[in-house]
Amino acid sequence: MSSYCIDLSGVAKRFGRTEAVRDLDLQVPSGSLCGFLGPNGAGKSTTIRMIMSIIRPDVGSLRVLDGDALDHKDRIGYLPEERGVYRKMKVGDYLRYIGRLKGVESARLPKIIDDALERIELPGVARKRCEELSKGMQQKVQFLAAIIHEPELIILDEPFSGLDPVNAMLLNDLIRELHEQGRTILFSTHVLHQAERMCDRIVMIDRGRKVLDDRLDRIQERFDPRTIVVEPLGDPAAVESALRTAPEVESVRIDAEDRVHARLRDLSEADRIMSLAVGLGPLRSIGRARTTLDEVFIGLVDQTEHADRAGDAVEQIHA
Repeated sequence: MSSYCIDLSGVAKRFGRTEAVRDLDLQVPSGSLCGFLGPNGAGKSTTIRMIMSIIRPDVGSLRVLDGDALDHKDRIGYLPEERGVYRKMKVGDYLRYIGRLKGVESARLPKIIDDALERIELPGVARKRCEELSKGMQQKVQFLAAIIHEPELIILDEPFSGLDPVNAMLLNDLIRELHEQGRTILFSTHVLHQAERMCDRIVMIDRGRKVLDDRLDRIQERFDPRTIVVEPLGDPAAVESALRTAPEVESVRIDAEDRVHARLRDLSEADRIMSLAVGLGPLRSIGRARTTLDEVFIGLVDQTEHADRAGDAVEQIHA
């Protein structure tokens, strides 16, 4: 048995002249919580629909749970990007119906549904029609429908879209709980900081192509800015001048808020430079800068755009 719940190799999908997904390799290890990130239109939903066998790739190989998703549908929980419940059905009836479709024993469903509605802070709605709920409430009910059969693989397409901050945090906690129970989770989002708080693995795509695929800790190490940020209570120019003379410091700048940014040649020197800065006078704060996934993604997209422009120029020359 493969150690990957999802395994794509050389997958591509085109709609007319539009290349939605290009030569995509993607492996999601069993037990991981993987963020599938990219801007709107990057190809995330197309890839997820191929994983779910809703559409088929034009080329490449694709395996889910060592087979086809259609053969393992009762082992997969899927929340599509398109939101929708059976609006005329009562919430309890809707969840019972989905549970039975997914093979859950009828005798177990009442307790499962009551406990689940309590967990998503919707107690007492089982007898209400779905159409009586707000969009955010309906979205939480649809999330429950996706996981009611306790699937081992959970695929969520933009699960936080449209949720207010309180419900987004609730869903965040639910996803973490499911992961701690041993579920493998792949969720797509264009809200990168959300994934940064949750995931142990990150895959980024842009215009259908993968631009990053690694564990979050390795990404943070790879893109570490090697920078100490000092916020002095006194003159920032004095701190800048002193740090600039240190051989371990590659460059120094003062930002608009009078914070001094010292970029190091080697992160192993961080403690010494921080000690040096502390000795220069009273400070409001001092610490190491951290690169966000937003910054990483912007940099990778810029590289891709430059490469594409260079490729277009070469094609024009040869033409």
